[in-house]
Amino acid sequence: MVKFVGAEEAVKNIPNGATIATSGFVGALVPEGILKQVQKSFIENNIPKDLTIIYAAGQGDGGERGLNHLGEEGLLKCIIGGHFNLTPKLGKLIMDEKVYAYNLPQGTLSQWFRDVAGRRPGTITKVGLGTFVDPRLEGGRINKKTTEDIVKVVNIDEEEWLLYPSRPIDVAIIRGTTADEDGNITLDGEVGTGEVLAIAEAAKASNGIVIAQVKNIATRGTLDPKVVKVPGVIVDYVVQASPEDHMMTWGHEFNPLYNGDIKAPLGALEKMPLSNRKIIARRCAMELVPNAAVNLGIGMPEGVASIAAEEGIGDQLTLTTEAGTIGGVPAGGSDFGASTNAQVILDQPYQFDYYDGGNLDLAILGLAECDSQGNINVSKFHGRVAGCGGFINITQNSKKVVYCGTFTAGGLKEEIKDGELHIINEGSSIKFLEHVEQVTFSGKYAMTVSQPVLYVTERAVFKLTSDGLELTEVAPGVDIDKDILQYMEFKPIMKNVKLMDNRIFGEEVMGLVL
Repeated sequence: MVKFVGAEEAVKNIPNGATIATSGFVGALVPEGILKQVQKSFIENNIPKDLTIIYAAGQGDGGERGLNHLGEEGLLKCIIGGHFNLTPKLGKLIMDEKVYAYNLPQGTLSQWFRDVAGRRPGTITKVGLGTFVDPRLEGGRINKKTTEDIVKVVNIDEEEWLLYPSRPIDVAIIRGTTADEDGNITLDGEVGTGEVLAIAEAAKASNGIVIAQVKNIATRGTLDPKVVKVPGVIVDYVVQASPEDHMMTWGHEFNPLYNGDIKAPLGALEKMPLSNRKIIARRCAMELVPNAAVNLGIGMPEGVASIAAEEGIGDQLTLTTEAGTIGGVPAGGSDFGASTNAQVILDQPYQFDYYDGGNLDLAILGLAECDSQGNINVSKFHGRVAGCGGFINITQNSKKVVYCGTFTAGGLKEEIKDGELHIINEGSSIKFLEHVEQVTFSGKYAMTVSQPVLYVTERAVFKLTSDGLELTEVAPGVDIDKDILQYMEFKPIMKNVKLMDNRIFGEEVMGLVL
């Protein structure tokens, strides 16, 4: 029978050396109250300790909250996670060689929980082939302390696959909205359902325990069974959290637009000023196709949605997020993972089935480092681990991929005048390198599956070919030798370089038609 307890009593059931799994996406679905108590118990009593944690999406605020609570030396022994940018305290443990650490694709980890739940031997997928996750490169290991391979290459019917082997989950720490007296849990007050059920079932299949944080307690038999997402038969402990430990996102205690309680008329998006960011977004928008299912990365790619709205073609796109939303307008910043006016909210593993199944028409993501073979690095820079998140699942399986960003970074200043781009101050950081520090996207793999790949900057556009990166377009006003080749560590292929569409550099709408 499920027990209703305080966080302190619940945490006492986590044994030293246990493997735990936690739910969450940035600030959504994070069991903050329980994580705080784990930290408190360790500091005061030195228990639990030497834990292995496995999680899919990044769960933190870049400071103290979320999995940052577990960043105490000795509390964790091993970290297997999808993303680290929001958990600097875990990142410090990793870089200081205090823990064993692996970075694996977010989507594959969310699906892996389901395979553990079904007592299958692991997750078999092509996701990660040719990237740093491939054991023939780094095997997902992200510090020197870590030497053991936990990913394997397998051959099935003369095809290469990666096997992410199963391992038991001793404790699942999840979050829901309301639990009834039998422990049945809804998630109707959350931004989505994440991988909550998969984690809970994985623990029970491993003869482990499930600890659930909820906001409300309801009388037995009063919950709509169609709304219940976690059955009480697999829940061991329920902890009712205080409101400050159960915010819908880091940015909102509760927003009815994010869980579909209400729909809101969307006002006109503010028109983007003419800048290098708008140039890049416009050129990316030219790759859109009618009725496209699209994933836009954070930052520079978000501008594509603004351009689509400005050009009157926004209603011909379906935007999606890794958290499970399809349709609507994805939120950014501390609310990332939520969407306003979403049409559908899927469990995270099923969203990645959708992605891995090749259903995205277009993925537009950031360009941090690129090399001569079209490889992209967004996961590790100069000793700092950011993590791949859902990047590998999305980019490896989308019908087409566009990477975008400014040509250089760090102090770059540019001006658009009379339909031309003028560089006022060049950036101090070069992005087009002979070799990227870590391969998060493999150009070679993309070629083997005939995937079209573009690399869009404000002054140059490249495409991936079997012979490497080819320069195909340059901005008006830009000198190829002085403004492009001088700031690349390699010389791209150049056959038929054209000027970028002059509409991109004007104040008026472009008149895009899909």
